[in-house]
Amino acid sequence: MVMQPFGQVPAFEEGDLKLFESRATTHYIAHEYADKGTQLLLPGSNKTMAVFQLWKEVEAHQFDPPSTKLVFELRYKPHFGMTTDTAVVEEYEAKFAKVLDVYEARLAESKYLACDHFTLADLHHLPTVQYLLGSSAKKLFDSRPHVSAWVADITARPAWSKVMGMLKQ
Repeated sequence: MVMQPFGQVPAFEEGDLKLFESRATTHYIAHEYADKGTQLLLPGSNKTMAVFQLWKEVEAHQFDPPSTKLVFELRYKPHFGMTTDTAVVEEYEAKFAKVLDVYEARLAESKYLACDHFTLADLHHLPTVQYLLGSSAKKLFDSRPHVSAWVADITARPAWSKVMGMLKQ
């Protein structure tokens, strides 16, 4: 069996368990190894869990689509010698700005998206945020003080610094 039926990355295998979507993989790891490292899940009341799920869904369905399009236009296209489409960048920066406005309001109330500690709801943003920080879209984070502080916090986490160090090797 092919680990990733869509022929993409990531793929995860542990014993007889085979996962091929990053959000499912991180959820499994956070649950399976909850006694090690940072608690990335949010146990508690149904209301607490609903807020946690809400911000995971916001990342997947509101944040990811415009941010991924911007990463493609601003980072991948130049890397592969392709021309960035400025009209597409303008369109998706406007869409992404609306998402970040919602984040700004949320982060004015809470240090992290789901609550006052780092969870999977924040973790899932890291790869895309990192790519965008190295592009002209960085201004969209910088222009929102609470978003900017959140981005600085999550990208400075020791585990993320370790990941970035491995990528440089």
